[in-house]
Amino acid sequence: MDDCRRRRCTRRLSSVALAALLLSISTNASAQIYEVIGTRAQGMGGAFVAVADDATATWWNPAGLILSYFSIVFERSEIEEPDGGPPQGPAWRAKTGGFAVGFPALGVSYYRLRVSEIAPEVPTAPGTPDRQDLGVAGPRLFTRVTNQFGATVGQSLGNHFVLASTFKLVRAGEAEPIGTSLDDAQDFDVPLDWSSDLDIGVLVLVGSARIGGSVKHPWEPTVGEVNGAPGFKLKRQARVGASWMHGQAGAPVHLTVAADADVLKTPTAFGDHRHVATGTEVALPRLFLTVRGGLNWNTVGDLSRSASTGVSIGLSHGFYFDAARTFGTDRSRKGWAAGFRLTL
Repeated sequence: MDDCRRRRCTRRLSSVALAALLLSISTNASAQIYEVIGTRAQGMGGAFVAVADDATATWWNPAGLILSYFSIVFERSEIEEPDGGPPQGPAWRAKTGGFAVGFPALGVSYYRLRVSEIAPEVPTAPGTPDRQDLGVAGPRLFTRVTNQFGATVGQSLGNHFVLASTFKLVRAGEAEPIGTSLDDAQDFDVPLDWSSDLDIGVLVLVGSARIGGSVKHPWEPTVGEVNGAPGFKLKRQARVGASWMHGQAGAPVHLTVAADADVLKTPTAFGDHRHVATGTEVALPRLFLTVRGGLNWNTVGDLSRSASTGVSIGLSHGFYFDAARTFGTDRSRKGWAAGFRLTL
C-alpha cells in the first residue's frame, strides 16, 4: 500500500513539474518589438505613436486613424539583430508583410510576421565536460509565425481626445526547426492555431502638437496552442510618444519632429529591451518627395543604438512609394522596408 501511495505521489509531482515547465515555456517566450511594422515608422527610427496618420495606425496607434480621411498601405520588411552577430547567437530576424485600410473611425488590417531566434549554446549538465559528455547542446533555434487580422474602431471625445481599439483574430504557432542558423528557420512549416487579442490607443491633439499612447496585448493572451504545444504568451507592451508639426496645407515644406519611449520592457533573444526613439520627417509637396531619419536605442543593460533613414516618392496625387533602411554598428539592428501607400 505504501508503495502504491508513493507511486501515485510521484506521478502527481511529475505532473505538477511538467505543468510548471510548460507554463514557464509559455510565459518566457520572446516578443516582437514595435518597429517590425511600418515603412514610414522605421524610417523615423520608430518614433511614430503620435505620428501614425496613415493605415499603419492599425499597428502603431489605433487612434491615429482619425488623422486621415482614407489610407491604404501595402508593405514588406526584414529586420535582423545584430548585424554581423555570432553564428550561434544570440540573434533574431523578423520578416513581415501585410496591408491595411483606414478611414477616420474604421480600419481593417492583416499582418504576417515570422520571427526567428537563435540562442547560444548552454550547459546540459553540471561540472566540467569531458570527451564523452561535452556539457553543451547545440544552439536553440526556433521560429514563430503570427497572422493577425484586425478591425479598428475609434471615437473622438470632443475636439482634442481620441480613443480607439483594434480587435484581432490571431492565427499563430511556434516550432523548433532542424538547423543551426536563422536561414534554416525561414521556410520551416509551423502549425498554427486561432486566438484573439486587442490593442488600445489614445491620442491628444493640441494645436500642432500631439501626444499618443498605445498598449498591445493588455490581457497577455496565450496563442499557438496546437498539437499539444504549450503555446506562447503575447507579452503586454506599452509605448508613449509626442510629435510636433509645422507647415500648413499648400506650404512648400512640412516638418514633423517626434519622440517615442517604451513604458514596459520587451523580452528578446538578448534579454529585455526598452526602446527610446527620435525621428524627423520633412515633406516637400512641390517636389513629390519626403525624406525622414531617426535614432533608436535600447535603455536596458548594454546600450545599443541604430539609425534609420527613409524616403517617400510621390507617383501621383496621394500615391507614394515608401522605403526605409535601418543600420548601425555590428551590434545594432539592420533592415529594410518598402511599400506603396495611398493617402487622401
